[in-house]
Amino acid sequence: MQPEFWHDRWRKGQLGFHQSAVDRNLQAYWPAFKLAAACRVFVPLCGKSLDLLWLRDHGHAVAGVELSAVALESFCMENGIPARRRLTGDFEVYQAERLELFRGDYFALTPELLGEVAAVYDRAALISWPSALRESYVAQLAALTRPGTQTLLTTLEYKQEQMSGPPFSVSSDDVGRLYARQHQIRRLGRQDVLANEPRLRSRGLTELHEVCYQLTRL
Repeated sequence: MQPEFWHDRWRKGQLGFHQSAVDRNLQAYWPAFKLAAACRVFVPLCGKSLDLLWLRDHGHAVAGVELSAVALESFCMENGIPARRRLTGDFEVYQAERLELFRGDYFALTPELLGEVAAVYDRAALISWPSALRESYVAQLAALTRPGTQTLLTTLEYKQEQMSGPPFSVSSDDVGRLYARQHQIRRLGRQDVLANEPRLRSRGLTELHEVCYQLTRL
């Protein structure tokens, strides 16, 4: 998707992708990763997700990247976070206690700017990309991480012909094709969630599954 698409969604408040509560899969699966509490966690395309606060409240130093200034300003205002702002390279950085949020282009982020991370949390990033851009997204993620990095990845599976994304359908075959060369892949669970998604049902979906994976960088 072009950057203006996402800027427009945030300006108009069209935030169907935003969850008003901490993600249930994050709460269910994250403890099994057995990460050190103080380790650094990266959240690509983080928006104003409350999951950022959940991760921080569990002791992690959290880094996120987000294109929209509206998203990051809303996140700070709605959660009473007194973030300091600074310019670093092509990014405006919102910084607070154990939070470092980069406002800018995900593809412009470098390992030097991001720093070493032990884990990645991807609830809504991969499924926001059309198929033509997913390989570039995954290649950039591999460039930003080191062997041993753990990723909690959530995807959606549905009949793509029933709805134009985002969010897009990403099958298990897609995950294998995108990640297998540089990651060990373990499926954690697959759940029918159509009953919980009236907005997506209204767009024509007749089936919808949420699938979670644990990825280990090789």
